[in-house]
Amino acid sequence: MSNVFDILEERGYVEQLTDEKEVRAMFDKGSIPFYIGFDPTADSLHVGHFVSMMVASHMQKCGHKPIILIGGGTASIGDPSGKTDMRKMMTREVIDHNVACFKVQLSKFLDFEGDNAAIIVNNADWLCNLNYIDFMRDIGSKFSVNRMLAAECYKSRLDTGLTFLEMGYMLLQSYDFLYLYDHYGCKLEMGGNDQWSNIIGGVELVRKIGHSDAYGLTFRLLTTKEGKKMGKTEKGALWLDPEKTSPYEFYQYWRNIDDADVRTVLSLLTFLPMDEVNRLSNLKDEQINEAKKVAAFEITKLIHGEVEARKAEEAASALFGGNGGSIENMPCEKVDSTSISIVDAVVTAKLAPSKGQAKTLISQGAVTLNDEKISDIGYMLSDKDFSEGYAILRKGKKNYCKLEK
Repeated sequence: MSNVFDILEERGYVEQLTDEKEVRAMFDKGSIPFYIGFDPTADSLHVGHFVSMMVASHMQKCGHKPIILIGGGTASIGDPSGKTDMRKMMTREVIDHNVACFKVQLSKFLDFEGDNAAIIVNNADWLCNLNYIDFMRDIGSKFSVNRMLAAECYKSRLDTGLTFLEMGYMLLQSYDFLYLYDHYGCKLEMGGNDQWSNIIGGVELVRKIGHSDAYGLTFRLLTTKEGKKMGKTEKGALWLDPEKTSPYEFYQYWRNIDDADVRTVLSLLTFLPMDEVNRLSNLKDEQINEAKKVAAFEITKLIHGEVEARKAEEAASALFGGNGGSIENMPCEKVDSTSISIVDAVVTAKLAPSKGQAKTLISQGAVTLNDEKISDIGYMLSDKDFSEGYAILRKGKKNYCKLEK
């Protein structure tokens, strides 16, 4: 069994951890149960969860047991970390539906059978029935309010307002670690770097209860070289659900990353050997585009499977490569009639969220129809634009949609 810490460190995942020597030694002793949490605030995971899934997969491949904690209970409150206001409350029915969707997506990265099979637990099972007085006496008494307010997740909210409800989030997440330690032998909590305060809270709680072998590790967030979060598009988040973000759109996002982000993407979001990651990352000028194609294909294959990745690759090749690839897998929208205004067509194609923005794009010369620039906001599509049975609408250089009658 390889020491997974070496793998995580080499690929650039590790950001902060408690007791590095002890954590490394712990990994050498055998299979270690660890947990990573996901809040079910939507019915799909998105790119922001991708690094967590990769870390869990690397851990399991090295023999360690993943405990995937779905925050069905804590999602009723909402983690204040990185938020400027309080989250909307969620019903138990919505949370349960989202949990079921997560299980399907997580199964692409984790094995739920075998000696170190991953398990999925929902903290609603133990949080929702807690007795408030007992909890505050046994758990709340272990936390210093002064120290909590010094944590960035709380300190950043003091000017805009922080509810007592949200203050309790750290206590509940910390209790999760204690519960998993007691019931599953969990020794390690892992999460994104924005979770450091909450993770430290859990580690210290477990130790105050009397267990010295509790540890925490955070991994880097998926950001560009400039520090901006990846996975944000004009349409919003880059979802892992193909109904929310098509495999073609997903592929194109990674195909169009900046040159400076190629190494980050290849090392964190693919299982390519690091020798190959280094080779591809060191390509220069036009050759770096080959590395981006590899990254786009490998990442899309992980999320959507090889068949969909090939389709997305072919569609992109048809549009940008000039080698006769298929456009069948390009994003497609149906129109009721060939008599449709260019403004409505742009909105229908989801190249603009409103008619006002569509008009702005058209007047600025950012819209082309079948490779012809359209600058007249009054232009009406007709049969001649659908001579092949479809029309290709494009915004800028990289955003395409096929309109079919």
